[in-house]
Amino acid sequence: MSRLTARGLTLAYEDRTVVHGLDLAVPDGRVTVIIGPNACGKSTTLRALGRLLRPRTGAVLLDGAELARIPTRKIARSIGLLPQTPVAPEAITVADLVARGRQPHQHWWQQWSDEDERAVTDAMARTDVTALADRPVDALSGGQRQRVWIAMSLAQETDLLLLDEPTTYLDISHQVEVLDLVRRLNHDRGRTVVAVLHDLNQAARYADHLIAMKEGRIVAEGRPDDIVTADLVREVFGLASVVVPDPVTGSPLVIPGTPWSPGPAAPHNAVPGGDAPGAERHHPEETPVPGRSAPEETPRRGTDPEAPAPEGTPAEGTAPPRDPAGPARTT
Repeated sequence: MSRLTARGLTLAYEDRTVVHGLDLAVPDGRVTVIIGPNACGKSTTLRALGRLLRPRTGAVLLDGAELARIPTRKIARSIGLLPQTPVAPEAITVADLVARGRQPHQHWWQQWSDEDERAVTDAMARTDVTALADRPVDALSGGQRQRVWIAMSLAQETDLLLLDEPTTYLDISHQVEVLDLVRRLNHDRGRTVVAVLHDLNQAARYADHLIAMKEGRIVAEGRPDDIVTADLVREVFGLASVVVPDPVTGSPLVIPGTPWSPGPAAPHNAVPGGDAPGAERHHPEETPVPGRSAPEETPRRGTDPEAPAPEGTPAEGTAPPRDPAGPARTT
């Protein structure tokens, strides 16, 4: 069974259709990752699943009810969404932004509770931003801001968590930390996660269920071990590759084909359009004719090509000595 599904989903921005008739069922209690080339509809699909984009046709369903008909507060208690480029209110501190994740759980008669405090403290500790609590969000680095936004999503404590490129701006160490955190949330608390990732190897390593998209349609979906092949990588990304088992996890590891490299460099004193120094020149008259033997080399008249030059014979390429008794040379 799947709590979050899409049926016949067509998504568009004005006159440009991005996703075409998509059917999707998000597996409950699993980590699902959507991959695909740029502009294939990954993030657009995730926005529709979080009700940030109204479908042109079709519908997104939560527990069998059309998402568009469910009250916003109820959705916010069930679905947490971290968009690709969130914008924080000016001068807001880290602690205040993370605390906003608790708004769907608050009531007019109880603005803040011990449960809210626990959720915020836990979310900040898990994302390693506790030390930044009093700092303004707009004074942080890109990686720090991303971790704060993830903390806010975690503080919301929803059963479904949608993450649009959560590793953006993070170095490799924090990327692994965030993805490990996603796995722990799924394992320890049973949260259903849907994430958009650009790194195919990270997707194959962390996903239980992988969805490959191209040009607004699903090309393949299933367990990474079942669908990640060299043929799929070529079809979706147009990339020649080799797929081998990851030596650490055993998941598919995509290794791109041979990188581009320059050919042999031309010598610095080569003549444009001419032969490189030291290269053998090709003479048309020396080209053998089919059916005819190559002509024998004719020795110079009066010489044996194998014999040494007679004593006193000037070396080839030098002028003969001038006879002192001969006429003087004039210029």
